[in-house]
Amino acid sequence: MTTYVALLYSIVLGPGRRVVMSDLRAMAAGLGLANPRTLVATGNLVFEANGSSVAELERSLEAAFAQKFGKHVDIIVRDGEAWLKLVAANPFPEEAGRDPDQVAVRVMREPVTADVIERLRPYVAADEKLAAVNGDIWLYFSRSVGASRLLGALTPRRAGGIGTSRNWNTVRRLGELVAGGGPGPEPCAK
Repeated sequence: MTTYVALLYSIVLGPGRRVVMSDLRAMAAGLGLANPRTLVATGNLVFEANGSSVAELERSLEAAFAQKFGKHVDIIVRDGEAWLKLVAANPFPEEAGRDPDQVAVRVMREPVTADVIERLRPYVAADEKLAAVNGDIWLYFSRSVGASRLLGALTPRRAGGIGTSRNWNTVRRLGELVAGGGPGPEPCAK
């Protein structure tokens, strides 16, 4: 079995409606995915599966989500090895140690190109950092994330396609789950 991480772009279904993580785990179990577990209530799913490609898993999860919750949501899937590589590639380790909630990565479905990073540079404030590592976009917000122009610029058009952002705390904790340690989120039995 291979371990996978699935990141949902947004789990807001409409005014006052959110996806309950137990429902997300049940949806994954219904697809035959083994040991589905979630981390925080923002659409982070870890599971095991055999014989499926990342693209197949993304399509299956997106279709099941739309059927169960009535809304399409982009879902980015990485296998465990790729996730651990992403964790190890953090280009801002000093900032992550000091301000882990101010370091984020936009995990991309397709790798970004150098021109995407150059298009985003005008939105980076003097006290912020931007880097592309292994096709993902890493960010350091040294001030309020909500006040950053860069955050607003991370649209699919400007960022080079479908992606979703997670802060360093979440990235690291998902890495711990993939590696077999870390917090014990509530699993879902089939």
